[in-house]
Amino acid sequence: MPRNTIIRYNPKLKQFARILRNKSTLSEVLLWRQIKGRKLGYEFHRQVPIDEFIVDFYCHELQLAIEIDGVSHNDKYDYDMKRQSKLQDFGVKFIRFFDEDVKKNLAGVLTALENKIDEIIKTSP
Repeated sequence: MPRNTIIRYNPKLKQFARILRNKSTLSEVLLWRQIKGRKLGYEFHRQVPIDEFIVDFYCHELQLAIEIDGVSHNDKYDYDMKRQSKLQDFGVKFIRFFDEDVKKNLAGVLTALENKIDEIIKTSP
């Protein structure tokens, strides 16, 4: 597995990503507490610019993006899927969770995330 694959990003997004990190939603804070500091064996970062977009959480080593979809995503399904497809063209893998699932079933979210990581490890060259 390539280590810490870096994908170029629009430098203008760096400041916006910093603002987003300082305005995290409750779900983002809850999940971050569970994945920061290599708690799952891999280093994740918050609000990471990739290409022309920012993903909620990202692991460079796994090329795995975690997205938490809250009410702000309700009318953005098509946009989110186009964005995801473009980032997948760079090799980014995705796992998405609903905001309510993170709040009400964090254990289930973590199990799904661990399963996704295992899947990536098993299918990587």
